[in-house]
Amino acid sequence: MKAAIITGASVGIGCAAAERFLREGYRVFNLSRRECPAQGVDNIAVDLADDGSIAAACENLAQHVASATTVALIHNAAQMRKDSTGDCASNDLRAVLETNVVAINSLNQALLPAMPRNSSLLYVGSTLSEKAVPGSFSYVVSKHAQLGIMRATCQDLMGSGVHTALICPGFTDTEMLRTHLGNDSDVIQSIGAMNSFGRLIDPDEIAELLFWAHENPVINGAVLHANLGQKEA
Repeated sequence: MKAAIITGASVGIGCAAAERFLREGYRVFNLSRRECPAQGVDNIAVDLADDGSIAAACENLAQHVASATTVALIHNAAQMRKDSTGDCASNDLRAVLETNVVAINSLNQALLPAMPRNSSLLYVGSTLSEKAVPGSFSYVVSKHAQLGIMRATCQDLMGSGVHTALICPGFTDTEMLRTHLGNDSDVIQSIGAMNSFGRLIDPDEIAELLFWAHENPVINGAVLHANLGQKEA
């Protein structure tokens, strides 16, 4: 059995990735509070901000990981809030880091020991993993942290046969982005114009890159930019 474990596969990039792996005969597990609409996905309800919930999900997954010939563990779920250096309370920052950073560590700790060679550990970062914009303080901090986690993962897993990468999408047409932008069509259009193709990225395009990254260990430790040639500010 080939397995793909995807956090936040209920919508957006995660859902598109679930569909892409399903087409290749993978058994796909969605770790999310909401179910993935794609037929054939195994939905495991989990609150990524709760240690007990994560532990229960990993216990559910253990037998499947142990029997798999390859596993793609894709850390996709994330919180994105509107905040800034001056108005992000520490408790609010902790809440974002629980989902965007700490949950990643918890899942890795539980699942990596059973993952076979030829598996992958993929992080869905952002262009904001390496730069910043105003009004997204906690998200920027967490995405920079994911870059550090990926690089440390690469070094710590040397010789294990498990490879890793950080996929950094640009502005992608997802529920999260549209909510962050207030579903303002003018703002969405202007954001879409900020690359050489003048449009938002389709989630299917990122899903294709995630599948390719899983299949190609040569990119171990790489940061893969997927932004249609984003214009510099």
